[in-house]
Amino acid sequence: SSGINAEYGQTKEGVCLAVERRITSPLMIPSSIEKIVEIDDHIGCAMSGLIADSRILIDHARVEAQSHWFTFNEKMTVESVTQSVSNLALSFGEYDRKAMSRPFGVAILMAGVDENGESVLLHMDPSGTYLKYGAKAIGAGSEGAQATLEEQYHKSMSLDDGMKLCLNVLKQVMEEKISSTNIEVGICRKSQEIPGKFHLLQKEAIDTLLSTL
Repeated sequence: SSGINAEYGQTKEGVCLAVERRITSPLMIPSSIEKIVEIDDHIGCAMSGLIADSRILIDHARVEAQSHWFTFNEKMTVESVTQSVSNLALSFGEYDRKAMSRPFGVAILMAGVDENGESVLLHMDPSGTYLKYGAKAIGAGSEGAQATLEEQYHKSMSLDDGMKLCLNVLKQVMEEKISSTNIEVGICRKSQEIPGKFHLLQKEAIDTLLSTL
């Protein structure tokens, strides 16, 4: 694991992702560390592990999502995008994949809101196996984080409460003091548009959230 923590709370209002940016030197520019990325308008992805490997999977997911939209004039579902990434991970070792010398060393959380209004979170491990979750933690410290999520997460949570829970869990497991500089938060609300638009929260919005913890 690369030492990030990514949590997700699937709520009636949408989904949220929160990750730690591990800043190892005061000379690093924190905004250049990307651990949450947009796959399509309605899908976001958080990653843990070898970030270079995750780039290959993310580029594959983006191409699949765009070609599906171009071909069928509809948004690809979160599960279908995850399945396409899973197929790439599972194809390790096939005779026509000679360039792949090892499996992808990355775990990902795929979150979004489908066109039918359903909010979805899927976790894919390095083997390519994926499952749906209500709440999930990955990365360093994920065991303790997952235990807290299991205790405190419930399906009737509002999205704001879900975001607070994610940040509280990050706060518990992070070595550094939590701030808007060393975390990223991405959300996709159902209420704004159907499907909701996935976006990253700005620094000011994260500061406001942290002040309520």
